[in-house]
Amino acid sequence: MASAKPTSTSTHPAAFRSPTLAQRVLPLLRGFDWPLIGLLLLLAGLGLVAMYSAGFDHGTRFADHGRNMLLAAGVMFVVAQVRPQRLMALAVPLYVLGLALLVAVALFGITKKGAQRWINIGVVVQPSELMKIAMPLLLAWWFQKREGQIRALDFIVAALLLALPVGLIMKQPDLGTALLVLAAGASVIFFAGLPWKLVLPPVILGAIGIALVVWFEPQICADGVRWPVLHNYQQQRICTLLDPTRDPLGKGFHIIQGMIAIGSGGLWGKGFMAGTQTHLEFIPERTTDFIFAAFSEEFGLVGNLVLIGCFLLLVWRGLAIAARADTLFERLMASAVAMIFFAYAFVNMGMVSGILPVVGVPLPFISYGGTAMATLGLALGVLMSVARAQREGAEHG
Repeated sequence: MASAKPTSTSTHPAAFRSPTLAQRVLPLLRGFDWPLIGLLLLLAGLGLVAMYSAGFDHGTRFADHGRNMLLAAGVMFVVAQVRPQRLMALAVPLYVLGLALLVAVALFGITKKGAQRWINIGVVVQPSELMKIAMPLLLAWWFQKREGQIRALDFIVAALLLALPVGLIMKQPDLGTALLVLAAGASVIFFAGLPWKLVLPPVILGAIGIALVVWFEPQICADGVRWPVLHNYQQQRICTLLDPTRDPLGKGFHIIQGMIAIGSGGLWGKGFMAGTQTHLEFIPERTTDFIFAAFSEEFGLVGNLVLIGCFLLLVWRGLAIAARADTLFERLMASAVAMIFFAYAFVNMGMVSGILPVVGVPLPFISYGGTAMATLGLALGVLMSVARAQREGAEHG
């Protein structure tokens, strides 16, 4: 009986053909949340349009803004490939690292424009930016470990863990970043099930405090009066918010010019590249903190509604991803990321419009800034990681 002739491997070259680039990349993209990607692309487009006009005579601001967006997209893509379980394992090390760097900043940090916020570790970094993500990561990890047996004491411990970095950041001083870290951490504590009886007292006390400040503004904002806790410049910002005309060519100039630009835009705006307040350089920091005023002047109320609608949809999409999360950690992290974007947009638009103090918070994807953009990319990567885990779980379930 004749032996069977072995099959030649050369007759089946397809079995040994290496996968194409598309075959390698598509599995990495499959888990992405595409409605969220669409919103991000729309916001990125609005940001590039706004930066082209506001930064027209600022050298390479437009090109650098595009580069920063690509950097953020790269960070988002890389972090999105990390599974939520791995992110949870990084929570404690990232928090400890961030806290150690904040202490190092307080001891021997670099001072610029009267603020000690940076440290040189081979490269100059701002550790408070890391805490915007490390803080909600740690608190989500904390409540995940106590799932099913969360007590009042656990909320107290979480509040103390949050108070440490917030206090160090305020000492730098950097009220804007401190507010964002506080908002990110507080949102995790709230979504973890903080009882309303613990939420209402500080809210009521805060409302009473604001009412008293407004009522007694002439007395408490008089020359020579010193507020406890707050730095002098922070006190001046609050008093300027209450009455910008107190110093219209000095501390009140930012708020007054921002409100003039927003109001002059009217319903439809003055048109692209046609903003007089912007291009005659009346708006200070028009490519960074006050770019919303420049955008409002050129695109008016209609443009503002489109921009605000995009941010609201972004927050809604983040909360929708959180609602479908498989674990408490994923749910808390996705919720925190959604609220981070809400806090960024609300605080920036509020300070430019004159309803909040000027605290130096950028408008996501619209304002110029490399570090802030990379932080946003990191936050979006965490959100995409949660969405990816949901889709993979549904496919294998």
